[in-house]
Amino acid sequence: MEREREIVIRAAVPSDSDDICRLSEKELGYSYPREKTREKLVRLLESASDRIFVAIDGGRVIGYIHACDYDVLYAPHMKDILGIAVSSDFRRRGAGKALIRAVEQWAAESGAAGIRLVSGKTREGAHAFYRGIGFTGGKEQLNFKKLL
Repeated sequence: MEREREIVIRAAVPSDSDDICRLSEKELGYSYPREKTREKLVRLLESASDRIFVAIDGGRVIGYIHACDYDVLYAPHMKDILGIAVSSDFRRRGAGKALIRAVEQWAAESGAAGIRLVSGKTREGAHAFYRGIGFTGGKEQLNFKKLL
């Protein structure tokens, strides 16, 4: 019987940009140019307020999470998960939980009161996952954008 490989979580590096771009497009539906993804990843990796972790299985990037500082005037300091994606070929193997744990550890080490995230209304499977690992809340919001 073949044993499942251990999923390894590490900090992202610039060479992960193609995999992150692929996951963002395939799993989240966000199409963004690969070269722009790499430029942005390089810049964010230099930021003290952002962390990007990747999940590795068998030497292959199968997921990522991007979190940043979340500071507002009406709540304690937290970390905000801006994006998380795990390859549909590798779901239910612990990668998502391990990525969330990496952000929880960063949050605890930096004195944050907790972590937060926003998830699209139709992503019911993701909502069940988040609730299953201890997230609460779920207020309804509208997301407004104004492109310049």
